[in-house]
Formats: sequence, C-alpha cells, structure tokens
Amino acid sequence: MTVVAIYLVITFGLGGLALALRLPPLVGFLAAGFVINALHVGELPQLETLADLGVTLLLFAIGLKLDVRILLRREVWLTASAHMVISVVLGGGVLWLAAVAGVAMLAGQSVQTIALLAFALSFSSTVFVVKILEERGESHALYGRVAIGILVMQDIIAVVFLTATSGHLPSPWALTLVGLWPLTRVLRKIWGRLGHGEMQSLFGIVMALVPGYALFSAVGLKGDLGALIVGVLLASHPASSELARSLFHIKELLLVGFFVSIGLTGLPDLPTVGVAVLMVLLLPFKGAWYVLLLTRLNLRYRTAILAGLGLMNYSEFGLIVVSVGVSAGLLAPAWLVEMSIAVALSFVVSALLNGRGHLMVEKVAARLPAQDETTLHPEERPADAGDAEVVVIGM
Repeated sequence: MTVVAIYLVITFGLGGLALALRLPPLVGFLAAGFVINALHVGELPQLETLADLGVTLLLFAIGLKLDVRILLRREVWLTASAHMVISVVLGGGVLWLAAVAGVAMLAGQSVQTIALLAFALSFSSTVFVVKILEERGESHALYGRVAIGILVMQDIIAVVFLTATSGHLPSPWALTLVGLWPLTRVLRKIWGRLGHGEMQSLFGIVMALVPGYALFSAVGLKGDLGALIVGVLLASHPASSELARSLFHIKELLLVGFFVSIGLTGLPDLPTVGVAVLMVLLLPFKGAWYVLLLTRLNLRYRTAILAGLGLMNYSEFGLIVVSVGVSAGLLAPAWLVEMSIAVALSFVVSALLNGRGHLMVEKVAARLPAQDETTLHPEERPADAGDAEVVVIGM
C-alpha cells in the first residue's frame, strides 16, 4: 500500500499544481509518471490494467455516440488517408535529413526504419482528443465529429497494420463475430429492463469488456476495436447517451492511469530529449496539413483550425508501432523511451494550445481570405430563416 500511496500523492499533487497554473490536469499526470520513474518508487502492476480499462471504456463510449455514416464523408476518410500519406512522405523526409545531418539516434538508420517512425508519428491520440472535446462539451460540434471520425479511421488503419505485422492472421473463429449483431438486439432488450442506476453503468462496463474486449482478443483481434464496435451496435438504444454520461467519471478516473503510465516507460537522456524535441517541432506541420485538407474539402477556416489543433499531437498507437519495430529488430529499445517523451511533450503542447483554442482560432480566421459561402459544406452555410421575423431559441 505504501507504493500505491506514493503514486496517489504525487499524481494528485502534480494534477493540482497543473490546475493552479491553469493547465489541464493531464499535464500534471504526465509529469507524475516521469517523477515517479525518476524517484525509483517501484512498479505498480495494476496501473497498466487501469490504463487499459480506461482506454477500453473510452472507445466503448465513442461507439455509443458515433454515427457510422460520418466515416463515409470525404472530409473524414479522404482527410485521414491523405494526411497519413503526406505525414509518412514529408515526415520521413525530415527525419531522413536529420539522419544525414548526423542527429543522434537517427544517424545510420535505414529508409525502412525512418518510414516506420514517420508512420508512428502520423497518428493522433484518440484518448487525448476525445478528452479535450468532452471537457469543452463539443463532441457533437461539426469539427468534433470530423476529428472523431478521422481518429476512428486511424484506429482501423492501426488494427490493419498490427494484424499485417503480427505474423499470423486472426483465428477463423473471428467470422463468428457477425453474430454480435443479433446478440446486441437481445442485449438491448435486457438493457431496457435495468433502470437508470448502477446496474446500467455495470451493464456498460460488462459490454465493453466481455463481448467487446475479451471476445475480440480471443479471436486474435484488437480488444479496443471490439469495445468500439460493440458500442456502435448498441448506439441505437434510447438510453445510449445516458449510459455514456454515467460512464464518464469512471472512464476519466481510469484514464489517469493511462497518462501516468506514459511517463513510466523510461527516463530520457539529453540526446533522447533532443530527438523528441525535433519530433515536437513537426507538430505545427501536422496541424497545418489537417487545416489545408479540410478547407479544400469546403469546411470553414474555424472548423478546420479547431479540428487541426485537436489532432495536433502524437498517439499511444505510435508507441505500439514503435514496439512492433523493436520486436522486429528494426529499432533499438531506446526508441520506446524516445517515442514516449515525444508523445508526452505533444500532449503538453496540444493541451496548452487547445486551452486557448477558440480565442486563437477567431484571430487567425479573421486574417484569412473570405470563403465563398455557396461552396461551403452544407452544415457550414448560413441558416436561411426564409420570411420569419422572429426566432425562438432554447425552448
């Protein structure tokens, strides 16, 4: 219990310090991981489990609120795929130039290795972005829905990558997962008899972890994807929004473990920090490409910039991609620490920028050329009130 107490005190203290400095608490949680690591407090095996539970519930909650049709929109699938290609090509080019220049850890790396690193850096963090959107209450805003759609597309690409590099295909039993659709129809009827209390919250946790995570993992697929899919299958239930709200604080508490665990990956030295800073310097270009692609697809500057700011970070999936590279012998184990530092720093930068996002966006958008309203996305065009003389809002 002493180790648990030390973890709690440091995490709570640094989270509170971040709040006092008007920073998101997650910045303090990230710092707590590095401080705990530096103090050699000792391992807390349960922390990884708590982090996994938090991420699983997060993806289940996304599924409960996700309109699958948004994945078919050009501003989602085209932006996600085009941005990933651009990130790998241009990001890989920058890393290759750094390798040629003799930057530590990059010098002497093969083109294949650099391409793998660029691919890892192309992902944005589902956990971080959804947390920012929920804190603002803007998950259902157009830019929030587009950002979440892009993240889901990235998650799908990540699952395909992990399956392709694992050396084995999913079990033939994976075909039986199509039976989840009729099963969830039965589960929805059970759900309707549970009321609105703790049984509904427990139902959500069971759905995320059993037919979601455990069942998909058992047939060789990523459990997180299973939680997302089960959430989507249950989303049509009238109480889906209520369930998502009831899981909110449970999920938020568990995700503290996720942010702390990032800092526990390893302690950086000076060359490691230098390369991580180089990666962070690529973030503005990552955000700018999102803005450019989304405005080319007829979204307003404001919508595109808010989405770009939200997605301007690195992802926990990047750590998984790097771990695959380490297992394959393409990368040294030190790259896991390197990527952890880059992800943590990107969260700090993104949290600072998104904390002032709306004010900054209004100033930037006002300086950009006017857009032709007739060519804008249908949801972006000014509302036509017709001959109405009075509008009642808020009834």
